[in-house]
Amino acid sequence: MKLYTVPLAPNPMRVTLYIAEREALGCTVDIERVIVNTLKGRHREEAHLARNPWGTLPVLELESGAFITESLSIIEYLEAIVAGPGLLPEDPEGMAVARNIERTVEMRIALDLGRYVHCQKSPLGLPQDPVRAAELAERIQPGFDWVNKLLGDGRPFLSGQAPGLADCTLAAFLQFMRFTETDLLGSRELLRRWDKSYRHREAVSDLFMV
Repeated sequence: MKLYTVPLAPNPMRVTLYIAEREALGCTVDIERVIVNTLKGRHREEAHLARNPWGTLPVLELESGAFITESLSIIEYLEAIVAGPGLLPEDPEGMAVARNIERTVEMRIALDLGRYVHCQKSPLGLPQDPVRAAELAERIQPGFDWVNKLLGDGRPFLSGQAPGLADCTLAAFLQFMRFTETDLLGSRELLRRWDKSYRHREAVSDLFMV
């Protein structure tokens, strides 16, 4: 398998974090990494558009020649085929709750946070839009409140006692936020504690800028 990816970008980053978490559990994830330089527009070239007509990253190329072009779909595929402990609970209720937490993080925080970064300080050089950035920053706040409340029962990770898909998603998008040199977390102590604790774990610490 080949994983077409790019550093810093949040969706590739969450797949990278997922792989690191699986490997920390003793799993072997046999994937060749191929960097596609988005700053030089390589994601818009014919070779990459043949893999993914949307030109986005990451893309997982399977041995069959098929391509998976959405980060969560890539993670779910790896969760299914890589032998060993996974990041999702095996019981139906636990799995549903964990997936629900990840989807809430995605829909209530990550989507708008990605747009916020491109309005604030786009790594792709898109024009700044401070008015829209402020609107997006405000829309994200209830999502941050929800996560902070979720952590109120003392759980070390978003889904409970072990890292899960939601941790990979939120950590990847907060890393993207830090590229702008802004901080939207406010005075939410539990969220800040989780953010620092997650980034400094041995399994993933070398993947973060700070």
